[in-house]
Amino acid sequence: MGKITGFLEQARIYPLYEAPDNRVKHYKEFVHALSDADVAKQGARCMDCGIPFCHNGCPINNIIPDFNDLVYQQDWQGALEVLSLTNNFPEFTGRICPAPCEAACTLNINNDAVGIKSIEQAIIDKAWTNNWIAPQKPAIKTGKKIAIVGSGPAGLACAQQLARVGHDVTVFEKNSRIGGLLRYGIPDFKLEKWLIDRRMGQMVDEGVTFKTGVSVATDEFPAGAANGASSSISVEELKMQFDAVVLAIGSETPRDLPAPGRDLKGVHYALEWLIPQNQMVAGDGDNPINAKGKHVVVIGGGDTGSDCVGTSNRHGAKSVTQFEVMPRPRELEDKSSTSVWPYWPMKMRTSSSHDEGCERDWSVTTKAFIGKNGKVEKLLCARVEFVNGKMVEVEGSEFEIKADLVLLAMGFVHPAQSVLDAFGIDKDARSNAAARTDGAAAYRTNVDKVFVAGDVRRGQSLVVWAIREGRQAAHFVDAQLMGESDLPL
Repeated sequence: MGKITGFLEQARIYPLYEAPDNRVKHYKEFVHALSDADVAKQGARCMDCGIPFCHNGCPINNIIPDFNDLVYQQDWQGALEVLSLTNNFPEFTGRICPAPCEAACTLNINNDAVGIKSIEQAIIDKAWTNNWIAPQKPAIKTGKKIAIVGSGPAGLACAQQLARVGHDVTVFEKNSRIGGLLRYGIPDFKLEKWLIDRRMGQMVDEGVTFKTGVSVATDEFPAGAANGASSSISVEELKMQFDAVVLAIGSETPRDLPAPGRDLKGVHYALEWLIPQNQMVAGDGDNPINAKGKHVVVIGGGDTGSDCVGTSNRHGAKSVTQFEVMPRPRELEDKSSTSVWPYWPMKMRTSSSHDEGCERDWSVTTKAFIGKNGKVEKLLCARVEFVNGKMVEVEGSEFEIKADLVLLAMGFVHPAQSVLDAFGIDKDARSNAAARTDGAAAYRTNVDKVFVAGDVRRGQSLVVWAIREGRQAAHFVDAQLMGESDLPL
């Protein structure tokens, strides 16, 4: 702890954003990074707690107090070394992670948490700028071959860890570009895709082979999921060619809203719109769905819904409305309640996309999609309340709202069942791949040589959780192939 009174003297400094009227005109990153001096001040606010709960709040257990202090001391390379011990891709998490570490920060009990997320991004961005990031090539090759199916954060983290200990790793991706939902689900204004390409370059130098446009086991994927495969490989071929297979295919089956009129034109899953938009920004063709001049209604109040709001504004939508079936949360968490900290608090969250223009409403259910000539024109909605844990419609609360484009952003229910069925993998009660995370058989499925990691196992979750599972799965794959593993858990 470099400055004992830092948290008393220095308020939290938040990064500045480009003005909404300007940023909605492009898909570039619009957050202005903090200066080195401001990042150092933020590092000085870290209290060096007796028990740093930020460790527990962070799924990958970043060693946060250490790199905070090193940044305060302006030892940026030392901070990078500490950060790289636990996180393969800080440039991703530093931009898109919701920062559960900050919710768990001891300073957050009665003050603003340390700006851990902005410090993390500053460290890795400075490292890339100064060419401190180099391939970590293995000294010895093991001769073992491992297939990773899926190139999202779980698959990439697993691949990088395994390659660094000398295994020959091949990553299979059904689409034409690597990155999974980092590439296709998250808009460029939150994560520019050259960041993925840059990290891929390092991984190629470390020995990872990427094969795109290849479907594994099946050509049947959930509605809304991108599938650009031009070739395929069977389960039998994979198991014959590789010593181990890791499925990291994510959770791509969207939650539907089977109300009357669901089949009307203009009603789409969120990814049916967001994926083509990212492809369009990358120069891979036009988005067939255009929100310009339309009344857009987004159903679902999470991150995907927020992405739909931001993209609608960039299209030039006439109006954007977002509905959430749950009640409106309180503006701030109840810091007097010991049941909240250090856990993720339920409170009102407003994203940068909401600031660009959006009407938000809570406790709303959609009863029907109403249209004319086969196209949606409005929604029939109603107010709801929760009684004894059950959702009940408020009598006499029905209302209609104009809607030319409806985007369903209510989350994802499970991974592609066709892939799990083709492998013969057992499932849990939520139709995810069944596998433990402890013991010698961690991340191993009931099928010989086949492991799982990320959302395919745990269900829809955060990028940082996917990185954790990819890293941990790599440890257990390595241990099975080699008898033991030096890879961290």
